[in-house]
Amino acid sequence: MLEAARLEAGLSGAELARRAGTSRPTVAACEHGTKSPTLETATRLLAAAGFRFDIAPVPRFEILEDGRGRPFVVPDRLPRLPLGAALARVRLPAHLDWSSPGRIYDLADRRQRHRLYEIVLREGRAEDVLAYVDGALLVDAWPELVLPAPIRCAWEERARLR
Repeated sequence: MLEAARLEAGLSGAELARRAGTSRPTVAACEHGTKSPTLETATRLLAAAGFRFDIAPVPRFEILEDGRGRPFVVPDRLPRLPLGAALARVRLPAHLDWSSPGRIYDLADRRQRHRLYEIVLREGRAEDVLAYVDGALLVDAWPELVLPAPIRCAWEERARLR
């Protein structure tokens, strides 16, 4: 997490260390897992990179079946993605996009994002929903998505989408 924050901020290890008031070897050791920083130190390092610790609820998933006996997953709350992931260019794994293997979806494009959401909600496992679906963007897309009635109803009931 620390290395991702440092890289996202465009900082070298030395610059992060200088801003956080620590040494470059300490930053490197924390990033590589050879040293476990205290919560205070980790908070200070993240703040020096322009980030903060946050808590986020973790959705729990239920596996249900559609009218034809095919399983699908539904979370008890909507997942959130970091902005970069929510609007990234992604290639779905074969178990999701078996009809267009290798296709790249540009999630910044509304139509492509909607198509990907339809695929993931129909075919995806819990880890797929967490990797590709952003709850806020899903709420925006919801009226336009083409989904089987059992999937739509289950998401509306359990994930409180309407």
